[in-house]
Amino acid sequence: MRRIARPFWFLLALLFLVEAWLWDRLSAFWARVLARVPIEALRAALTRMICRLPAAVALFVFVIPGLVLLPFKLVGLWLIGTGHPLLGVLTFLAAKTAGLGAAAFIFEVTRPKLMELAWFRSVHAAFTRARAWAHRQTEPFRRRIRETGSAVRRMIQGRGGSAARLIRRIRARARRPSAS
Repeated sequence: MRRIARPFWFLLALLFLVEAWLWDRLSAFWARVLARVPIEALRAALTRMICRLPAAVALFVFVIPGLVLLPFKLVGLWLIGTGHPLLGVLTFLAAKTAGLGAAAFIFEVTRPKLMELAWFRSVHAAFTRARAWAHRQTEPFRRRIRETGSAVRRMIQGRGGSAARLIRRIRARARRPSAS
């Protein structure tokens, strides 16, 4: 049972970290996009409006992007199930990306109100702990990836810096008939 449990928890931690990584990156991406678009007045007005709302209504505002994009995710899954896997995956990923980006933006605006809800603070704290746990679970694997990448870079640089030449050598060795 332990042989199955450990990979399961590792994959769960990895999925959680991917979601958290996307949240962080899309939050920063949407912040840059919105900084370029002259909607600062809209953001300020939205922030003022949300500050006047009760915390429960701010929660509804936070959930809206997920509710709006849920049908698109379902269409993506339907496309996958009906034999259009590429289109389905692209539809699902586009909806997921848009939803995470919008949710990250709206969360930043609604966070002060949401933190007024005791149960939301508890859930937020649990997610923060889960993220730390996921980092601990995947750290040995991520460290090995970094070490392997460093070793490959050193190997490439040690051969005169020509990655193309190294790739040609590896291909040539792979094409040689084996001695066995």
